[in-house]
Amino acid sequence: MLTLHTIDEVRAQVRAWKAAGLRVACVPTMGNLHAGHLRLVSVARQHADKVVASVFVNPTQFGPNEDFDSYPRTLETDREKLATAGTHLLFAPPVEEMYPGPSLTWVDVEQLGDHLCGASRPGHFRGVSTVVSKLFHIMEPDVACFGEKDYQQLAIIRRMVKDLCFAVEVVGVPTERESDGLAMSSRNGYLTPAQRAVAPQVHAHLLQARDALTSGETDFDGLVARLSGSLETHGFQVDYLQIMDAAQLIPATLESREIRVAVAARLGKTRLIDNIAVAIVRD
Repeated sequence: MLTLHTIDEVRAQVRAWKAAGLRVACVPTMGNLHAGHLRLVSVARQHADKVVASVFVNPTQFGPNEDFDSYPRTLETDREKLATAGTHLLFAPPVEEMYPGPSLTWVDVEQLGDHLCGASRPGHFRGVSTVVSKLFHIMEPDVACFGEKDYQQLAIIRRMVKDLCFAVEVVGVPTERESDGLAMSSRNGYLTPAQRAVAPQVHAHLLQARDALTSGETDFDGLVARLSGSLETHGFQVDYLQIMDAAQLIPATLESREIRVAVAARLGKTRLIDNIAVAIVRD
């Protein structure tokens, strides 16, 4: 596996591969990799001849009181994991390579990023879409793989690709989970042992929501209130729990064709997010 740190080096290598007729996939990450990230690499290998992964803790997607400074940086371990997973190129730029001066240009996908996680993290998705657009320009991938755990992020990137005419196929990859159902996340390492024992309740409540909806529950507001209250009794501070139209990321109606139940909740200082698809059979 090649490890490169500059934009020019990555562009030169990718263009050489493409000149040879090879298909390229990218997997953008912020590092501190777990099995979910490596699953993205595995899926990327199924879609392309060469896989480029990035490890970059992007400062523009962190708010002023968030964990940018303390976010785990484990580049050497990440490098070993990516190489073992079959990655062909690791792009690990310093901040000044990606942001050489004050940024005056941003990519902001309106509406889709204004609510859910965007409501409590203003500017977060602007930072995400901006850095992903930069990575797409640098890597020039044919395919890009993103996890469904960050479903709002996935929807925003898909819309950005459509609206800005990127020649990239965006592939969503199902969430990787621990054996007790907790969605894998780099931030799970912040949990204390006692919190870690409670954390799987996030997924358990999503399963309750799915079961209720597939059994015919139509009182969406009532279901949300019950599940939110139950999470609170388990010690969570619920940021949101929403039954949403998966295509539009707005509250679902009885006419919604595809539903996702999404949740964000804090357990101590750790913010956990998760979601689940719901298959509704209509007459």
